[in-house]
Amino acid sequence: MVVLALGGWLAWVLPGAQFAAVVGFGPVDGVVTIHRCYEGSDEEGYATGTECTGRYAPRRSDGPARDIVLEAAAEKYRPGSRVEVRTAKGRAYELSGTAVFQSAALVGLLLVPFLTLAAWLFACARRGKVANGDGYFFAALAGLVLAIGAAAVAGILVAIGLAVF
Repeated sequence: MVVLALGGWLAWVLPGAQFAAVVGFGPVDGVVTIHRCYEGSDEEGYATGTECTGRYAPRRSDGPARDIVLEAAAEKYRPGSRVEVRTAKGRAYELSGTAVFQSAALVGLLLVPFLTLAAWLFACARRGKVANGDGYFFAALAGLVLAIGAAAVAGILVAIGLAVF
């Protein structure tokens, strides 16, 4: 139980807030007025999708307007476009295929090792001795591949849904 709790806690602390913002849990936090959009990249230079900079105006009067980055935008918006967003960790997010893929893959890649370790520990406790871990290792590898595949399918479905509707 401790391993599962630790895995769930890490999945919430690291990518959980962004994932909740991307999939739309809770009300819209505010509106971003777009200044410019560009192809974003991570620290190693790999493309991360479209990012936009703009001026964020919160819906409630809980803070002043400020400049913000809209990560993994659904499209390249024209300057002056207004986009409803949810915020997490100082960045703005909206529903997009790229954002769903990135956050779901990260959550899956964090949870699979903890779930596999918990299953192995449960097998050890049930038998009363250390169980052979070969099958659990290969199950973890398969789970990682499935997590990335499921995230890709979810991202593609969201992108198609946004394009159609």
